[in-house]
Amino acid sequence: MSVSQMPREGALKHLRVLDLSRVLAGPWSGQILADLGADVVKVERPGAGDDTRAWGPPFVTYPDGRETREAAYYLSTNRGKRSITVDMGHPEGQALIRRLAGEADILIENYKVGGLRKFGLDYEQLQPLNPKLIYCSITGYGQTGPYADHAGYDLIVEGMGGFMSITGERDDKPGGGPQKAGVAVADLMTGMYSTVGILAAIISRGLTGQGQHLDMCLLDCQVAWLANQSLNYLIGGKAPVRVGNAHPNIVPYGVYPASDGHIVLGIGNEGQFRKFLEIAGQPEIADDPRFLTNRDRVAHRTVLEPLLESITKSRTMDEWIGPLDAAGVPAGPINPLDRVFADPQVKARDMVVQVMHSLGFPVPNVASPIKMSGTPVQYRNAAPLLGEHTDEVLAEWLGMRESEIAALRASGAV
Repeated sequence: MSVSQMPREGALKHLRVLDLSRVLAGPWSGQILADLGADVVKVERPGAGDDTRAWGPPFVTYPDGRETREAAYYLSTNRGKRSITVDMGHPEGQALIRRLAGEADILIENYKVGGLRKFGLDYEQLQPLNPKLIYCSITGYGQTGPYADHAGYDLIVEGMGGFMSITGERDDKPGGGPQKAGVAVADLMTGMYSTVGILAAIISRGLTGQGQHLDMCLLDCQVAWLANQSLNYLIGGKAPVRVGNAHPNIVPYGVYPASDGHIVLGIGNEGQFRKFLEIAGQPEIADDPRFLTNRDRVAHRTVLEPLLESITKSRTMDEWIGPLDAAGVPAGPINPLDRVFADPQVKARDMVVQVMHSLGFPVPNVASPIKMSGTPVQYRNAAPLLGEHTDEVLAEWLGMRESEIAALRASGAV
């Protein structure tokens, strides 16, 4: 019995997902559903597959050091899925997708608006075949509006959606200017919001018996998750600007130099501020009238911040973190990834798992952060090889015989 044929467990083990998406936002949503137990079938182009398969180095290596063609990027967002190859430009391939959609609970796609209509695979054409289908479309700018037909890219949306206007060092400081995030946050958050919407639609379907179409897009999600910064503008009437690692409403709350790196201070009240200064050996600063309250400290941040920086750089990260943590002052180190995965808390939470790859050896994966007592996440398999499960899925979902699948393969449809 292959790993993919093992009994499926998890909260969503009763659900089938047809994942027509590629790159990041859609696959991220599909991976979350797979982690929770859903049977997620990833549909890829014959011979090529998801673009991210080639987005390396690094690539997965065999135990003897030989390199595979499986990029780490691809592995990061396709765990737990099964891969089939179907040519959607082929009439028999289109018919096959329609049949699979008829057996699916959820379909995820991230083609341009109208991109699947010419294949007969848009929501309007699939809904009559499967009224219970939850069809999630992920685009750059949504199904409506003047930008609907534009292709969406994370970096562009980070700029358009306001994120880069509040991210980066101040313009008047060295290195100042707009800054993207270290990962594709617009894509990832769209994947997260899409998963929330899909699960809500599942609950609604349980009440009504009807599926629905989810119109998700990067720009909407980017605008939505700016949270307090958006409300600072909508209520205060003034657009926030880049303040580097500083907090617009709290001081001290940001990054400060240590002798061997940097630490983060998250001081949110006067008691914590005084405790920090006591540990620093300079309690008198807390009595300075310019720094008595958070409002005072925000008003005089340009005086206070350099003073604090001169204090924090006198000790190592660990020399600060231990005493501050013991005193209840929120603080932490800025860790490179080697320190992240060596951190005892990260280890205790089992945030690295070894997942069996189809090539016959385990590969490391970052664990799901979802911890469930009754239906825990199941790590069935690493991201699949291209088309690895085509025969298996067509037989299981559609009851197709070997001869039928062979004929499809001969025609080029799969």
